[in-house]
Amino acid sequence: MTFHKVIAAAVAVLLFATAALGAPDMLIRGAKVHTAATPGTLENTDVLVRDGKIAAVGAGLVPAAGTIIVEGRNRPLTPGFYTGLANLGAIEIWGVEDTVQAGIGFGAPAWDQQWRPEFDVTRAFNPRSLLIPVTRIEGLTWTVLAPESSDSIMSGQGAALTLDGRFDATLADSRTLFVNWNGASAQSGGSGAGLYMLFEQAIREARSKNASGRQLMQPAGREALAMYLRGGRVVFNVDRAADIRQLVMFAQRNGMRPVISGGAEAWLVADELARARVPVILNPLTNLPEGFNQLGARFDNATLLHRAGVRIAFSSGEVHNARKIRQLAGNAVAHGLPWEAALQAVTSSPAEIFGMGATRGSISVGQAADLVLWNADPLEVTSVAEQVWIEGRAIEMRSRQSELLDRYLKRSP
Repeated sequence: MTFHKVIAAAVAVLLFATAALGAPDMLIRGAKVHTAATPGTLENTDVLVRDGKIAAVGAGLVPAAGTIIVEGRNRPLTPGFYTGLANLGAIEIWGVEDTVQAGIGFGAPAWDQQWRPEFDVTRAFNPRSLLIPVTRIEGLTWTVLAPESSDSIMSGQGAALTLDGRFDATLADSRTLFVNWNGASAQSGGSGAGLYMLFEQAIREARSKNASGRQLMQPAGREALAMYLRGGRVVFNVDRAADIRQLVMFAQRNGMRPVISGGAEAWLVADELARARVPVILNPLTNLPEGFNQLGARFDNATLLHRAGVRIAFSSGEVHNARKIRQLAGNAVAHGLPWEAALQAVTSSPAEIFGMGATRGSISVGQAADLVLWNADPLEVTSVAEQVWIEGRAIEMRSRQSELLDRYLKRSP
């Protein structure tokens, strides 16, 4: 056995033992703590971690004997970032069919398809995907696994998942239904207004105990949709301002909690979204229209929404480059968004949107110790994550990419 294989085996044994015994107590001392919560940024501050959770935040904390000490040296410490709405863990290589597990195809003409809200993409999640370590060592500790958009308006269900490698990775209270409003009008004969007609039919089916005649959904689909009509979270992928207004009213009238995804023209209805308390998940790099639904796209969309009081989060929809989400946040800052708001848009705000604000997303007492220690400003492209912890456990800062770099990079003596 080579030296490198011995070291790898020893690391694997150590990680297994740590996972079995639980996370060790740890004190990160003297860091520049970006809480992503009300206190904001705290200079030269300690963070105490016990049993995988944040036990204390403050200056001069005294650890118990045996506590691991990490010297922060006033380097930035942030909560772990999320990936955005991604297919991470359900897609490995786009060109290899067996590794694409994020959606279902139908084969029938678009107008003749059944809706399948019962489809749950989290069942296809592979925590051993090679893409996860690549993403994780860049400071991302959790994802929102969303189903790949199909020809049907209802893409299916997804949820938030931790990226620590466990098989039971789904995080509580994050179950979400995803609806693809953009480009789905083929199902209604080309009319966007016809989508409401079909959606209303689906709602009647879900609420009816004696469904008869031709149905849009199978019995399991009717049960699944009925659950979301009782206050469930529904993400609508939609860009045009007029459609956003109509969808928010439609969703709330029918018992759903709407979240807008895409939202290229959301800034035009920012005040209405704020009053309705509807969050928006957007890509701050969308500034040129890819179609007529995005004619109002602009770089400062996030800034205008934030000023109006709308909760925002960022997402690029990337799988292989999900780790670049912090660049989205940095570009939003360059176009007027306050730095703290941009950090929250990739940490605490998505946690709140997906029902996990009490357990993840900020550096606060009682939260899971998903933490990242950076060498410099995490929203700068030249900065790197020096160490990542998920629920207090240090993540091995290696991936397939770093192993290939070590293998093939020619180093001078």
